[in-house]
Amino acid sequence: MKARHPDKMPCLLFANSRGEIQDFPELHMAGRSAYQFNSPELVDLIPLPEGSELFVLPDRLPVGFDPADGEAARLLENPFDPAEGIQAVAAFVSPAHTTILSAAFEKKTASVSPLPLFAYTAVGWYDSQFWVASFRSDESPRQDACHFDPKRIKSRTLAALKRHPDNRLIQHLGGCSLTYSCPAAKNYFQGREEAPLPTSPACNAHCVGCISLQASGCCPSTQDRIKFVPTAREIAEVAVPHLNAVDRGVVSFGQGCEGEPLLQAETIEQAIRLIRKQTSRGTINLNTNASLPEAVARLADAGLDSIRVSMNSARLDQHTLYYRPSGFNFNDVCQSIAMMKKRDRFVSLNYFICPGVTDSDAETEAFCRLLSEYKPDFVQLRNLNMDPDWYLETIRHPKESRAMGIRPWLSMIKQRFPRLRYGYFNPALR
Repeated sequence: MKARHPDKMPCLLFANSRGEIQDFPELHMAGRSAYQFNSPELVDLIPLPEGSELFVLPDRLPVGFDPADGEAARLLENPFDPAEGIQAVAAFVSPAHTTILSAAFEKKTASVSPLPLFAYTAVGWYDSQFWVASFRSDESPRQDACHFDPKRIKSRTLAALKRHPDNRLIQHLGGCSLTYSCPAAKNYFQGREEAPLPTSPACNAHCVGCISLQASGCCPSTQDRIKFVPTAREIAEVAVPHLNAVDRGVVSFGQGCEGEPLLQAETIEQAIRLIRKQTSRGTINLNTNASLPEAVARLADAGLDSIRVSMNSARLDQHTLYYRPSGFNFNDVCQSIAMMKKRDRFVSLNYFICPGVTDSDAETEAFCRLLSEYKPDFVQLRNLNMDPDWYLETIRHPKESRAMGIRPWLSMIKQRFPRLRYGYFNPALR
């Protein structure tokens, strides 16, 4: 479906102290590319996708563009009633959409707490609707909101929990579905698309933006981490019926509700062999930080079809500053890719998109080197779920850095690497 764009620049949005969102026609919407405020091009804007959310950003001032002089302008107070207070507004776009520009805001003071672990996309108002600086990066309807009927999901989840009272993994996924509204868990209980197989309560990285474990006093994690290691039998009891029932189904180790699955390589190897004894259908995938190349090789030899390598940056220093790895480094990540490619297995990069960083000159050069040398098959254009200011400070991104823009960046990558595939989800291989 061809994307629809506005014929005029949308206006700025802000919220009062009660969280009520208002539009301000005197300023155009703006977006951020790292530290720079940019005016989006009309082709960068699409209607707010179904299933997206709007967020109010406490202690942040909204920034727009003055159409009279084209200069960025902060709103220091509520223009309609100063006593009502003012806060910036952002969109959290639904899955399968990639951000072009982050929300435009400035912190009121340097000491404000980081925002929760979501992606913050620029949003404006025009012609009675919201518009976001984003594009659809995967046509798969895997996690489209129209496929998630709450009553049906609750009914099917509760029925499955009743059928499998002794399977701890299924019981855990029930909480993911009903408490945390995890799309992967909801798809599992609906018997469609990709099913999750979380396995590891431990991790060998201390990612700054980890969504399942955060230090006390920081921003809260968005979900609880699994507290046990399921047995191979428990894993197979989830995976085998799913792969047998779903056309081109996928099951994936390595979820947001766990640590690093490679730390449970022995259990996963047993599970893969047990699954493949019972079915040859579907794709067995591993989402991973790719820290242990030898473990990756063992799993590939056992029957693992694909891996998705999480990666914030193709540069050693920026990767280390974000992942804060324990016992591995970026070279191990690259060697894990090489292990899979040596065995003719499929490799995706879960490449965290942060406008102004991903498309910067230094990052683009490093990313192209990695693509040329290791030849992954697929790039998942996933938005970085993290306060952009916190992330820029974490990786020590230079304020003077300039970027080419996410759309031109992607066009250039596609031109240089025509065999590379792109999307948002783990692709089904069979």
